[in-house]
Order: sequence, then C-alpha cells, then structure tokens
Amino acid sequence: MPLQDPDRAVRIAADLVNADALSEPADLRRFLAEHGEPEPVAVTEDEVVATRALGGRLGAVFGAGSPAAAAGIVNELLAGYAQRPYLSNHDGTPWHLHVSRPDANWAEDLAAITAVGLAVFAAGHGFEALRRCAAAGCDAAFADTSRNHTRRFCARACATRSRVAAHRARHRQDGRPPSGG
Repeated sequence: MPLQDPDRAVRIAADLVNADALSEPADLRRFLAEHGEPEPVAVTEDEVVATRALGGRLGAVFGAGSPAAAAGIVNELLAGYAQRPYLSNHDGTPWHLHVSRPDANWAEDLAAITAVGLAVFAAGHGFEALRRCAAAGCDAAFADTSRNHTRRFCARACATRSRVAAHRARHRQDGRPPSGG
C-alpha cells in the first residue's frame, strides 16, 4: 500500500484501532478495499492476526499517557517496519511512494505506512492531537485536526449524546425535568 499522504495513513491507523471485526481474511480484504487498495487482494489468516495485533499497538499510541510514550511506540514501529522510502510504478500504476519492504505482507505494510503517517502527524500537530473519544461508552481513536486541538469526541453523534446526557444530569440535580423530553 503506498503512502499517498500522511493524513490518510493516520486515518488508517485510527480505523485499525477502531476496527471491531477483523477476524478473517474477508474482513481484512474489505478493510483494505475501503482504504483504497484495489481488488483482488490476497490475505492470509496470519496477516489478519498480525493486523489485529498492530491495531492494539496503534491503540496504545492514541491512548498513551505522554508524548514520550507515544513516540516510543511509533519509533519501535518505524524501526521494525519502515525502510528508506522509494518510488515505484509497479503493475502499471502511476509513480507512488512506498515505505515498507517490497516483500512486506499486509500487516507489515500497514505498520510501516501508519508509523510514518503518525510520525509526520505528530511532528506537525503533537501527540496530544491523537486522542480517544471522551463520550461515555465510546473509546474510538481519532486525530484532532481542529485549529486549537480542542476536539474531544470522535464524531458529532458522540458529542451530541454527551451534551444531552450532561443537560439531563444538570436538570436532575436541580429537581426539574429536562426540557424537550
């Protein structure tokens, strides 16, 4: 998978962290297709297992207690999977950038591009912008690209649900029913 743009690689990283159903090759093929890899894609059971493990390692970046801890994880991924970038136009594709070995499997390739993408993102935005959703019951990973890095929720639905819950809790404390319901 080429490294087309670091923001895409960060989205892939967050999506790997948030992927609930990567249990069989068809799931990983679907994930790769959703992220721009043209079909058909050959995927092994071992690659599925390794990709799930990668999601766990990436999740630790989004939930790290400090920038140094997050950087340590990204540096481990870079050292283990990324290599000197090279341009390729294999299989008649336009020129594109690769950051993994030519013989890398899907899990290794995803590890390389997400590590490079997270490193570039952190250099520009800081590791503090790689977050987990603050909504109760949601722990989704996301990259906060807002101007002041003040985004707390992965999606509007989580933000709305949290605001409504806070509104209702305030009204319960006041002893009056919440408006609108």
